[in-house]
Amino acid sequence: MTKPAARPSAKPSASTLAQPIEFSAADGYQLGGHRWVHEHIDAPVVVINAATSVVSRYYARFAAYLHNHGFHVITYDYRGIGLSRPESLKNLQAGWLDWGELDFEGALIYASQQFPKSDILAVGHSVGGVLVGLAPSNHLLSRVFTMGAQHAYWPDYLGSRRWAMRLRWHVMMPALTQLFGYFPGKRLGWLEDTPAGVVRDWVAPAPDFIDTYLGSGNVRGSRQLTASQCNQLRQRFAQVRAPTLALSVTDDPYGTPAAIDRLLANFTQSPRSQLRLSPTDIAVDQIGHFGFFHSRFEQSLWPIALHWLQTGQMLDPRDDSHANKPRANP
Repeated sequence: MTKPAARPSAKPSASTLAQPIEFSAADGYQLGGHRWVHEHIDAPVVVINAATSVVSRYYARFAAYLHNHGFHVITYDYRGIGLSRPESLKNLQAGWLDWGELDFEGALIYASQQFPKSDILAVGHSVGGVLVGLAPSNHLLSRVFTMGAQHAYWPDYLGSRRWAMRLRWHVMMPALTQLFGYFPGKRLGWLEDTPAGVVRDWVAPAPDFIDTYLGSGNVRGSRQLTASQCNQLRQRFAQVRAPTLALSVTDDPYGTPAAIDRLLANFTQSPRSQLRLSPTDIAVDQIGHFGFFHSRFEQSLWPIALHWLQTGQMLDPRDDSHANKPRANP
């Protein structure tokens, strides 16, 4: 049972609250990030998993918001990104599996060691929700909130943008990665520079995320696993028993209903709830795949995540009562 969060306190800026941190991934790789430490040492701690190749500082204002409402918060960069980038990306073959079973695993262990009396919760944006299922210590989680979480299976992209997105991410991105030894996304203004292994994971998915890595399957995967190893990954997803709320929005070309359902199906033992909103539900023109974590949604969307993390109850902004009970997937 997650402990109730403490009452909000005064709200300093995100930058003044954040403390730089370094910790080891499960294989010893050094990761960089920040933490926001609440005055109540036994307050719940939230670990935020970023989207693919998005630096963790993007989530700083959201982290400060959670901290202001009674949580310890940890943000961190995956290997190859931001504060966890080596001098050269050309020899870093890290993929999504490494980000989950090594990097997120390290973040969970760090949270449990730094805050031993605290419940541990996770927020996963995009692939950050996938990584929840990959960490061996994911059984430590008490509650999970995801935003637009899916594994980039291109047939699930929004129909009106599917072919343009496939050209960009599944043709141009791997071609540039082959040329440079990593994806130079930053100079293109698309993403941060990205390790080659992540690109290979992204561009060659199977309908079932884990089958992407099956040795007899898609040979372009960055890691090839045996059937036994793939079954172990499925069991790892299944050991997540924390209730999960998956939020998605209708103008997110990645997080379509098919994509959200496809990922959630892997969390067989997690009580799963979904909330799907349109921008018009909160009287705005657009939200998109990245908009949720922008501070302009502090009053409209952030309370959904906060209420779930605090209580395990779903807050639907379309309901004036704001007292919805969680709705499980059929």
